[in-house]
Amino acid sequence: MSYDPPRPAGRLLLTPEDKEAPARTRRLRGLGLGERPEPALDAFAGHLAALTGSPYAMVNFLDENGQFFAGLHAPAVGLVVKEDGTRPELGRSLPRDHGFCPHVVVRRRALALEDVRDYPRFAGNPVVDEYGIHSYLGAPLIDTTGMVLGTVCVADVAPRPWGMTGLEAIKASAAELVASLEAGGLPLL
Repeated sequence: MSYDPPRPAGRLLLTPEDKEAPARTRRLRGLGLGERPEPALDAFAGHLAALTGSPYAMVNFLDENGQFFAGLHAPAVGLVVKEDGTRPELGRSLPRDHGFCPHVVVRRRALALEDVRDYPRFAGNPVVDEYGIHSYLGAPLIDTTGMVLGTVCVADVAPRPWGMTGLEAIKASAAELVASLEAGGLPLL
């Protein structure tokens, strides 16, 4: 009799495949976006944070290599204290397997997660442990060619009942930003 070790039951695919990434990268570079911080997009992210009462807000462009927050509003120091006493700060870039924006881009629809820990697919995401993110609200930036350029999103370290009001606000903000970007400029607030 031989012994066959147990086979892995399979691993849940946490980050969806993004087949549009090469075309998106070309489109973003053509618009001059996704490679450097933009003060106007930082201001836009600050507006999103104020609108939703969230400590984190981002204008996120995703390319073949990862995610880049061209617009960022975040606390100066992380809100969560890790076991080693450190407070992680959110930088301008994240790998594709971190966060929830890659899901918004691939599904091409807004995503509201009142408590990410309630969803097995999202609870194990690295931003939950690394930054203490427990709620997320994001919408895709879809241009007139149908290309998803990235997302606008907000996040919090506490569960948040975003509701229809939050969902409509983030979707309207995404549409407003895309219109500004395609008109050849950055938003003025």
